[in-house]
Amino acid sequence: MPTPLKSPRLRRIIAAYTVNRLGTWVGMVALSVAVYDHTHSAVAVAAMLVSGQVLPAFAVPALIARVEASTRRRELSALYLFEAAATCALAVVLWHFWLPAVLLLVALDGTAALAAGALLRTAAARAAREEHAASRGGGADPEGEAAAEQSANAAINVAFSTTFVLGPALGGAIVAGAGASAALFADAGTFVACGLLLLDLHPHVEEAGGDSVRARLRAAREHIMGAPALRSLLLAQAIALVFFESAAPIEVAYAKSTLGAGARGYGLLITAWGVGVVLGSIIFARSPRRGLGTMISLGTLLVGLAYIGFAVAPSLGVACGAAVVGGVGNGIQWAPLVSAVQRLTPPSLHGRVMGALESIGAISPAIGLTLGGVLVALSSPRTAFLVVGVGAALTTIAFVRIPLGERPLEDSGHGSGEPPREGRDIADSDAPGEPVLG
Repeated sequence: MPTPLKSPRLRRIIAAYTVNRLGTWVGMVALSVAVYDHTHSAVAVAAMLVSGQVLPAFAVPALIARVEASTRRRELSALYLFEAAATCALAVVLWHFWLPAVLLLVALDGTAALAAGALLRTAAARAAREEHAASRGGGADPEGEAAAEQSANAAINVAFSTTFVLGPALGGAIVAGAGASAALFADAGTFVACGLLLLDLHPHVEEAGGDSVRARLRAAREHIMGAPALRSLLLAQAIALVFFESAAPIEVAYAKSTLGAGARGYGLLITAWGVGVVLGSIIFARSPRRGLGTMISLGTLLVGLAYIGFAVAPSLGVACGAAVVGGVGNGIQWAPLVSAVQRLTPPSLHGRVMGALESIGAISPAIGLTLGGVLVALSSPRTAFLVVGVGAALTTIAFVRIPLGERPLEDSGHGSGEPPREGRDIADSDAPGEPVLG
């Protein structure tokens, strides 16, 4: 598999992504602590999270379509600079706390963040394809380009998993030592750094520069509805994320009440999961010959089995072992899913379809958090984990049944409302019998 780090352009994209994720964790910790300290209300913290994730999800596809249609350069950098300005405003508002202003700024920041994340993924895939083409001296090589995209996604996944472990700890240290506003100013600095690193990245899509935002959104919708494998993949992921994210409100009660491990035990569980995420991302990065369908299904199954393990674990040590298994599943599930979505989508539609995936990743957790809270309120942490674990494990069946042998062959006419054609079945280019993308 091609190595993304050989490309200076991809190195900057991955560096920008890493810096951004670290800053995002710092900002998340700072805002959660500040909102709770000022309101003493878990509901207010939940409202802040909803404002930053769920509400922006409905605006992100249109924002991406508008950015891709713009011929002005540096639109991606502008999104990061907008995030920096919004975060600085949040830091100032915390000095004279007013919850409605916090929720509004968080929603604006979240909208820019989700759109920038989707466009950055798209830019990484484009850079990987162009780097591969340059290394070959030109000529069509769909399989090589797909492998280059997968390699770039694997590298980004490793960066994400690393920040998953380091980010919360860094955020907690800054908030404890300098306060929430100082942490937010530091977060704003990471956005400025991202904007500077990505000044030369141009998200404009030439194939549809003259189309309206509505037409561009319609083209993406028609492509998704006209590609059964892609549609099923997005639906299955939405369901899986509901079960994955249901664990968050269960974990605290599980660690403190069920295991009697207190705050220290809860921290160990989260840390063990984070270690598993790092291991999983490395496993995916070092498994280029594994089919994407196999990796997605395996990752989903491992998360489900981890939650079932929580339900039956007799001690904190066993629960931490289950957490490592779940983290590995978490680490190998998302990156191949992104690669699969990209392979089932023409390059000109990558940004908009990735925006749809980002929106799913923002809305489904809200449903999952509600489900987990209701389950633990009506039963017990063990029962709640058993229910969400079985649900997540059963979702594996949906992933296994999706025929990921489809790939669009042409990219003409996809900027407007014309739905793309699906290509030939190329599953035989991988291991025999595996329902994977070529």
